[in-house]
Amino acid sequence: MRQDGNTKKWAALGLLALLAVGIIAAWQYVGAPLVGFISDPASFRAWVEANGWYSRLTFVGMVIFQVLLAFIPGEPFEIAAGYAFGAVEGTILAIAGTAMGSIITFWLVRRFGMRLVRVFFSEEKINSVKFLKTSSARNYLFLIVYMIPGTPKDLLGYFAGLTDIPFPVFCLFCTLGRIPSVVTSTVGGDALGTRSYGAAIAVFAFTLAVSAAGLGLYQWICKKHKGGPHG
Repeated sequence: MRQDGNTKKWAALGLLALLAVGIIAAWQYVGAPLVGFISDPASFRAWVEANGWYSRLTFVGMVIFQVLLAFIPGEPFEIAAGYAFGAVEGTILAIAGTAMGSIITFWLVRRFGMRLVRVFFSEEKINSVKFLKTSSARNYLFLIVYMIPGTPKDLLGYFAGLTDIPFPVFCLFCTLGRIPSVVTSTVGGDALGTRSYGAAIAVFAFTLAVSAAGLGLYQWICKKHKGGPHG
């Protein structure tokens, strides 16, 4: 029995090591170039115009990849979506990608547990949201925290897989909950795309202010529930 346990332990460690190598390679050869490409909205829009529906499917795949590799920032993708596709279509595509990425993440964590979460997040960050696992108002708190701009959505997506939240409820969180932050980014990107620079500055200033307030509220929630000040 002990030998079987050791075999499983080493197999799990080997799998995690392989996963870590894969993540590093994915970032170096795909993630970093992808962020660079997305961060040049004019080039991205030209590529979209040249590739039609293929560009839409590819963009959704890019967003899924970004959610899975939680350390890749999501904001450049959302701004680029608004710039290249417009506010409405950009929002739909970004939400579709983040939802699918979150769902894949959820099931991977259900399969591999805390070992996978620790690949992307420190113990401090994980502990900061543990109150979401034990609170009697967990579902309401999850939705509220998800909807606050500036909160760590990818951390929440990974952590949700550690809880007993029903899958349909999580699907609701990772779609509705992302709408406020995605909309502000895509609307700002759309304003840049139409050269409405005054509107773009106003949208991004508003987004920055709301995100700062949201982050402060999130940290207050964490402290109130003894989760710690950082997220």
